[in-house]
Amino acid sequence: MNNLLNKELRLVIHPLYYLTALFGALILIPNWVYFVALMYVLFIAFPNIFMNAKAQNDTGFSVLMPVRKRDVVKARVMSMSILEILQVLVAALFVAIGVSINPKGNFLIDANLAFLGCALVMYGLFNLFFFPMFYKTGHKVGLPLLVSLSITFVFSSIIEVLVVMVPAVAKVLDGNTPSAMISQIPVLAAGTALFVGLTWLAYHLAAKNFEKIDL
Repeated sequence: MNNLLNKELRLVIHPLYYLTALFGALILIPNWVYFVALMYVLFIAFPNIFMNAKAQNDTGFSVLMPVRKRDVVKARVMSMSILEILQVLVAALFVAIGVSINPKGNFLIDANLAFLGCALVMYGLFNLFFFPMFYKTGHKVGLPLLVSLSITFVFSSIIEVLVVMVPAVAKVLDGNTPSAMISQIPVLAAGTALFVGLTWLAYHLAAKNFEKIDL
């Protein structure tokens, strides 16, 4: 398993795709849709990584090795989740910077701990739809990507609308003062738990689908 994960991180994911996490710097833009900053990893890194892997027949090569098919899935899900977590960590750095240079906050959801928690849920939902759909074939990327990105856009849009239109939601998710940040810790914790749970479920559904197909 460790060798498969190492193969994913060193050979499948080109080093340049780790740099997509730097799009988190877009969080510093005042009055912007901050969720978009965290989506670049999904519509730049993900499709290119999977298309390059397809061109190199990485999946076919991997299943020829003396490993379980579900471990091939696990290594890919884990490696892509590492990209997502890296993006959130880099975003957290720019959230801290943004709070210091833009204390007035944002018209939409503020760059804060609750935003990071919601971003983790967004990634978890993407994983839940993308990986099981992709591993129904092991090579078709287009439709799984389209459906998964649509889900992330809908989720992030709902969060933004609720923050603007529903004061009760804004009270929980919005604000970048120290007291507001402290009250948002449960949202970040819940978002982390949901990310782990949804990604775990995505892996099991994807592995189940992949074991049914004959490559």
